[in-house]
Amino acid sequence: MKKVLKLVLVLILIPLLWVGGNLVYGTLTDFKPPKEEAIAIDAVNAQRPDSVITLLNWNVGYCGLGEESDFFYDGGSTVRMEQSIVQKNLNGVMNTLKYYDEADIILLQEVDTLSKRSWKLNEYHSIGQILPEHNSSFTLNYNVNFVPIPFLDPMGKVMGGLATYNRFTVTDAKRYQFPSSFAWPNSIYFLDRCFLVNRMPYNDVELVVINTHNSAYDDGSLKKAEMDFMKDFLKAEEEKGNYVIVGGDWNQHAPGTGDRQVPNDYLDGWNWFFDTSFPTNRDLKAAYVKGETETQVIDFFLCSPNIELQEINVINLDFKFSDHQPVLLTVKLK
Repeated sequence: MKKVLKLVLVLILIPLLWVGGNLVYGTLTDFKPPKEEAIAIDAVNAQRPDSVITLLNWNVGYCGLGEESDFFYDGGSTVRMEQSIVQKNLNGVMNTLKYYDEADIILLQEVDTLSKRSWKLNEYHSIGQILPEHNSSFTLNYNVNFVPIPFLDPMGKVMGGLATYNRFTVTDAKRYQFPSSFAWPNSIYFLDRCFLVNRMPYNDVELVVINTHNSAYDDGSLKKAEMDFMKDFLKAEEEKGNYVIVGGDWNQHAPGTGDRQVPNDYLDGWNWFFDTSFPTNRDLKAAYVKGETETQVIDFFLCSPNIELQEINVINLDFKFSDHQPVLLTVKLK
């Protein structure tokens, strides 16, 4: 009887120690970025912006969420794809960006630098090597030493974030922390959402380009707090007379395209630029099947009133390398 009780105690204590130990370790090592942080610029010879500029935006899904992938947190079962698949996706991302390297500014989300889920590939560095004419800046928004779920196959270490590649002269790059987060203990293991700002001189003012990746998996309250915070920031830039472009993965539908859409009247005179010819994001419950997998448009741009749309197109890759698709925008600075 004593042996049985000991066995029962062991079976109870091991999970408790696992959970408790991870919570203590996660809390002690929790990534706590400042509200504002200057970001280093990996600079090359650059130029001043022209009146017509082209931007490409793409959430590359850490090169682990290509056409053959599902994801456990979205209803699938996969935690990490095979290394050969991740490398295939990274090669595909780089080849695509190389083909579209005429884009003046490239905004990328979910770029890993040292993560178990992407086999510790430094994707930021690899992509930078095929864009030698672009300055680059990078900031972490996901930095966890050990994600303990799922229990039998933990995600482990994650380091990833936002990367901006820019052929123009960047005088300042800065990270702004969104004032929103999940409650403890989820806050330990989820992303620390932010946006990355590049500033470039243009005539007597600045061209301000913002790379954003807004919250997912929330009830809407985090997204609202983030949008309110960004609105105040954008209003201040407009008052300075600056030209402002925001691109990213909003984790909200483009105006008129879904039930979780961004507000069409978010800022007076500002414009949402998006293309609905092809979807920009797919569901991850299962591998992608064209015509069957649920899709949506959540990757697009917001521009200040002094910027005029020339053209915007989703680059349709049928989600071969990521669960998102690139969006190419051409605008004119009035």
